[in-house]
Amino acid sequence: MNNRRKLVIALGMGAVGWTIAVFGQSQQVPIVIGWLTANSSAVDSGVRASFKEGLAALGWKEGSQFVIEQRFADGRTAQLLLLAGELEAKKPALIVTGSAQATAAATKAAPKTPVVMAIGADPVIAGFAVSLARPGGMVTGLSNMTADVTEKYLELLLAAAPKVKRVGVLIDSKNPTRASLKKAAQRSAAQRSVDAHFAEVVSPEEIESAFSRLAKEGVQALIVVSSAFFGTERQRIVNLALARRWPVIAYERSWTEEGALMSYGPDVYDNYRRAATIVDRILKGAKPGEIPFEQPTKFVFDINRKTAHALGLKINPELLLRADKVFE
Repeated sequence: MNNRRKLVIALGMGAVGWTIAVFGQSQQVPIVIGWLTANSSAVDSGVRASFKEGLAALGWKEGSQFVIEQRFADGRTAQLLLLAGELEAKKPALIVTGSAQATAAATKAAPKTPVVMAIGADPVIAGFAVSLARPGGMVTGLSNMTADVTEKYLELLLAAAPKVKRVGVLIDSKNPTRASLKKAAQRSAAQRSVDAHFAEVVSPEEIESAFSRLAKEGVQALIVVSSAFFGTERQRIVNLALARRWPVIAYERSWTEEGALMSYGPDVYDNYRRAATIVDRILKGAKPGEIPFEQPTKFVFDINRKTAHALGLKINPELLLRADKVFE
């Protein structure tokens, strides 16, 4: 066999090998990542983008290497278990959740599937983990330290509205850590000689009646505790409060954008970017029960000065300087 023929055969074999390799890549089935939240798709769009950015930074390519199978409860937390079952039928490698309620639904519908909680209350109190350092089960992720944040709400609210003596606290009654959240709010109110009045709601239909009860009890301001479905009702809650001239403090910047006086809480976008790192570890073989729960490292405090003016409140310049963003 002459050298020219050997070269032609070698090139031909190389082309065959390349074709097989490319065909194999094109046939590779992307990993399915489940996504379960009580929010609507629109409310959730920002954190989804942050999560995808986090995966992209780690080298993951959407479409070819992974796809996200999404389920949104649109504020109807009772639908989460059904949606979690739909996700399990898609055989995801893991499920990313956006609340304690979504996490509970995912663990019940898919007990053998790893769950990464990007946002949620204390996982030990909620029963998802033995400890933060060593969860021991199928759930890991980030805990929002919600009780600690709840105590901070009243401190900030009184700094802007020092005459408030009765404050309403809106709580999602399906939150598995609501008892600890109420204790935190009661402790903070007692320390500041303020009466706390609680309104627990389970569905959007109960919100207006909850406001009516709080109004009859003479509350002068409102604290909105982090919830799986309050986000989808954000504009209505803010409008109902402002109609009664109640300053509102809530848990996320989007509330201040809608007209709440203040918001304070973990940077949720940072949470989801960090959740992508945990997802990466699990997809590479790490066991969720051996990955410690992380806690927020970035907190965001915002003030809406336009709302303050509308309510006749003069915000202390020092408080304005503490804000990450002031909406004019």
